[in-house]
Amino acid sequence: MNGYDVVIIGAGVTGSAIARELSRYKLKTLVLDRNSDIGEGTSKANSGIVHAGFDAKPGTLKAKLNVQGSQMMPALAKTLGIPFMQNGSLVVALSEEDKPHMQELYDRGIENGVQDLKILSREEALAMEPNLSDDTVGALFAPTGGIICPFRLTSALAESANINGVDFHLLTEVTSVEKTDCGYRIEAIQYDEFDEEKDHNITYETKLVINAAGVYADRFHNMMTDDRLTITPRKGEYCLLDVTAGNHVGRTVFRMPSALGKGILVSPTIHGNLLVGPTATDLDDKEGIFTTAEGLAKVNTPGASAVKNLPMNEVITSFAGLRPHGDRGDFVIGEIEGAPGFIDAAAIESPGLTASPAIGIMVAEIVADILHPEKKTDFVEEVQPFTYMKQLPIEEQRALIEKDRTYGNIICRCASVSEGEILETIRRPLGARTLDGVKRRTGANMGRCQGGFCYPKVMEILSRELGIPMEKITKKGRRSPILTGEIKQNEEA
Repeated sequence: MNGYDVVIIGAGVTGSAIARELSRYKLKTLVLDRNSDIGEGTSKANSGIVHAGFDAKPGTLKAKLNVQGSQMMPALAKTLGIPFMQNGSLVVALSEEDKPHMQELYDRGIENGVQDLKILSREEALAMEPNLSDDTVGALFAPTGGIICPFRLTSALAESANINGVDFHLLTEVTSVEKTDCGYRIEAIQYDEFDEEKDHNITYETKLVINAAGVYADRFHNMMTDDRLTITPRKGEYCLLDVTAGNHVGRTVFRMPSALGKGILVSPTIHGNLLVGPTATDLDDKEGIFTTAEGLAKVNTPGASAVKNLPMNEVITSFAGLRPHGDRGDFVIGEIEGAPGFIDAAAIESPGLTASPAIGIMVAEIVADILHPEKKTDFVEEVQPFTYMKQLPIEEQRALIEKDRTYGNIICRCASVSEGEILETIRRPLGARTLDGVKRRTGANMGRCQGGFCYPKVMEILSRELGIPMEKITKKGRRSPILTGEIKQNEEA
């Protein structure tokens, strides 16, 4: 009953991209994830930067797949019905000593195949971005850089895979993977969303396993081989500023990168906010998504970025995410020697979001070479575009409201998200079931008040649509209740 051709461990952007490409074939494919929603691991706290591809070392998978993914992203976003902006990026030199490194990045980008790179003078850079640091001496401009919503990309990839036949079992944590004569046996715990006493063990049989488990990918890799892989959770802390600060820069602005990453970046987001971060701190804790005073102080330090006069008084929230930093200096993708049919998609750190569409194609080709599946003739390429009311012309807004008045009922005032949009995101395949699920897909609760006004209203909609009582509505699924009970019981009860 639980037999599959392919089981993917991990429903982040990498696993979802692989699932979408595999859904082009006549395969029985399953995605397992221990969280209650798509993209709740590494993918949920991503900067949303689509990197041009000049930073990765030539000849590496990072370099190859970054450029391929970046080139794919504009058309893919249109196909998936999600917003994308090719706003370009700048890497700013703040001293004469930075100039040779700027030239190195240019040469590396050209070797990697990045198009239209240009080295700018101080005057050209400041004309493009007036709020660059006064210390600016030049910049590398990559017009193919962009920004996207990491949540919407991940959920749209998963939705595309799902409507094309891929099964998703969320709240299912893989505990072991064992080689068998016919492939692999996967043991897992299937969690009940509301009642821990109803948790139960479940077994899956599969011909192939794809390991896209983010910071936990080393655990499954090391079950299969003595060729050990170590993945270190590298924490990045961010500050998100209000939309009132969103025009401080129009492009993604980096400082010259260091050994630990690209430094503190400043970028507009696809939602119109301004993002500042991340830090880079290596941890032992694979669940260490807490912010710290020390980390946020680094983000807030004047001069930490290449942008001046940052309006940090406009910060509306801070958050942290973990990048799966591998010990091999590159993405780890491919079939493990000695474990035929076990395929790694591991150590997918930056530029993993950008590379994800290309990773999906690469891994699907590996699977096809092993199983030789037949391609579908009825693959559904396009995903039904999601409605973003505030991006529609006023005439289209009026026409939609006339047809369905829920689109005229604004639930989230800060982000101008309507009831119709929230209903849409709940009712879609693999739709939202939690407050965070609604937030990531629609932007509700992501504005200045951070849900202070609209949380109760979103909870009412979720309760009504899912047919569950209000006290069962959670922030992010299991063990994150919002309500614990009624303050005053109804006297008639």
